[in-house]
Amino acid sequence: MLDRNSIVRQNLIRQIEQRTLPKPALKMTTVDAGLNHGQLVDLFETQVMSRHLDLESRRMQKLGQSFYTIGSAGHEGNAACAAALRPDDMAFLHYRSGAFAIQRAKQYPGSTPLFDMLLSFAASAEDPISGGRHKVLGSKKMFIPPQTSTIASHLPKAMGTAHSIALNRKLGTESVMPKDGIVYCSFGDASANHSTSLGAINAACWAAYQSVPMPMLFVCEDNGIGISTPTPQGWIHANFANRASLEYRYCDGLNLLDTFNTVSQAANWVRKHRKPLFLHMRTVRLLGHAGSDSEFAYRNLHAIESTEAQDPLLHSAAILMEQGVLSGDEIIALYNEVEQRVQRISKEAASRPRLVNKEQVLASVIPPKRKLPALAGVAEDKRSALFAHEKHNLGKPQHLAKLINWALMDLMAQHQEIVLCGEDVGKKGGVYNVTAKLCEKFGVPRVINTLLDEQSILGMAIGMAHNGLLPIPEIQFLAYVHNAEDQIRGEAATLSFFSNGQYTNPMVIRIAGLAYQKGFGGHFHNDNSFTLFRDIPGLILACPSNGADAVAMLRECVRLAKEEQRLVVFLEPIALYMKKDLHEEGDNLWSFDYLPPAQNQPIALGEPGRYGDGKDLCIISYGNGYYLSRQAEKILQQQGIHCTVLDLRWLVPLNEKAIVEHAQGFDKVLIVDECRKSGSVSEALVTLLHEADQASQQQRQITRLCAEDSFIPLGNASYQVLPGTEQIVELAQSMVQGISSKNNNIRGVG
Repeated sequence: MLDRNSIVRQNLIRQIEQRTLPKPALKMTTVDAGLNHGQLVDLFETQVMSRHLDLESRRMQKLGQSFYTIGSAGHEGNAACAAALRPDDMAFLHYRSGAFAIQRAKQYPGSTPLFDMLLSFAASAEDPISGGRHKVLGSKKMFIPPQTSTIASHLPKAMGTAHSIALNRKLGTESVMPKDGIVYCSFGDASANHSTSLGAINAACWAAYQSVPMPMLFVCEDNGIGISTPTPQGWIHANFANRASLEYRYCDGLNLLDTFNTVSQAANWVRKHRKPLFLHMRTVRLLGHAGSDSEFAYRNLHAIESTEAQDPLLHSAAILMEQGVLSGDEIIALYNEVEQRVQRISKEAASRPRLVNKEQVLASVIPPKRKLPALAGVAEDKRSALFAHEKHNLGKPQHLAKLINWALMDLMAQHQEIVLCGEDVGKKGGVYNVTAKLCEKFGVPRVINTLLDEQSILGMAIGMAHNGLLPIPEIQFLAYVHNAEDQIRGEAATLSFFSNGQYTNPMVIRIAGLAYQKGFGGHFHNDNSFTLFRDIPGLILACPSNGADAVAMLRECVRLAKEEQRLVVFLEPIALYMKKDLHEEGDNLWSFDYLPPAQNQPIALGEPGRYGDGKDLCIISYGNGYYLSRQAEKILQQQGIHCTVLDLRWLVPLNEKAIVEHAQGFDKVLIVDECRKSGSVSEALVTLLHEADQASQQQRQITRLCAEDSFIPLGNASYQVLPGTEQIVELAQSMVQGISSKNNNIRGVG
């Protein structure tokens, strides 16, 4: 019995032989469309190549040779989209854009798209884009960043890339894309409903409404169904046809002539006007959602056969025959020749080596380092002018917020490609004044007030990084990042991994967070959980506890992003922003001098801070917990208990070797973690030290003090679920002196 794939193939050949082909809804000649006969045949060949790749992937899967069967069948008209664009227009592609990728490859002599895609299906280590890690459509030389998303999470970064084109021109910085380039971004009708895509389209319109250049061609490939859920008839048109600052066009994606003509005009319009355009492209979905999808469970036979009757290859065959370009026999011969070619190449692709050990798999989690020329310093007169408004403060110790502000000032002066973006970061200077005066000093192009949408903020940053800029986006509060964490996890962090290190997302994401705020509370502003960052391979998480460390660490974060192409999160403890004193009012012990770049004392990735040399107890902490531990250390010292306090500084990845070395010689270790007991970094620390003790056959007491597994309430109630100085003191006493703690809220692990 023939399977559905074979039936579709046989029906296609039969209908061509019998000339029972669909009638085009729009009468158009090749001349009308701007194509010649040779170009039309070339586009049809691309469609056939894409179709046979889909069919071959399913055949290979049955043989255990392929691991991905979501295909492009029914969407092959996007080959005409690729032909209508310039090959250096960056393309962020829908996962059904196989024909687009093939057609663009044809614009680059020497490309082997069939072999490359079959290597990807087979998860071969020789796959030129992902190195066998995933089936993705992508190519560095062809301006196609790889996408794995099926929910349109690539739209925000496409929007950011479009915005970066004019930004690079204004700043005079080196750009990956040409100055008159445009960004092409395709997605499905079901994904058009996702908050990510709606946010990106809204952000593009919001910018264009204010005359900000946004050369963006959104292409919605509408096949009328999302897996099994139909898209309401007319919904895409109703939703996007009348949006402010969004040009709307429609084309029949089943008709190569209409598609090429419409996309050519749309691309020219975007290139000329530098504004976003939404192209609504009719397609159909053939062969189900994927190889494992049984359409009969949710569609009746009549609906399936009606869809198959609209096969874009049949529409193309009708055009070729009607206009006398190819005969039916010639079309069938081309179809069969491509099939044989694909099957021949697939045998070779299936035999190519795959990833065979963890070292190979992990090789691209961390991006490759770049060799960059030495950084030129900023002339002293220019720097003096930059800091003129602070001349009376520069020689005085300052709190954390002020020192971060000065560090940003110097960094932006040194690195012309740094761009800050986020809500309220402009003239207001941010909620806590951390970005004060930066807009005044460097201008709106480099300090961008964004709309209130974290997905768009992070997407803009990712897109700017695609085009050679070094973004420093700000997320106003840690809790807000949860609205957009997939932009970090699913897009930025995976890019190096799925491109075998060819694409990277170097950036420093500044986030104000953690708890202990007074007068401004609730869990949205006092979020003490950064667990999500601990679960993202390749990401770096820095958390300074004081201004001096913040300056050195922020400079190191920028170096890591620029030279090592790393994705860095810089977590700033809000409660410590304005903290000047440590033990008593006026002691000024939490205020620090600012060292200019020429006197920079670097703090390398993973390097912890250490205070004291007491041998009775080692306290390990970070952020607010380190501040509280320093308070406790003085009290304990007065009681005859001598401690060493370790500030982790870098929370992801943990410098396990350094932590174990610093804890050596202590038979009692107290971990103070301001985050929740469950899922906090303290769990990793306890495990690390316990495993080290097993290896060295050491026996020691390891205890942790954490926040309760609770959201943070308003007011003083918040301190009931957070570690405090008194708790640290009591627990340290109980550990050193062997007495029971009076505080029932202490949670320790022995």
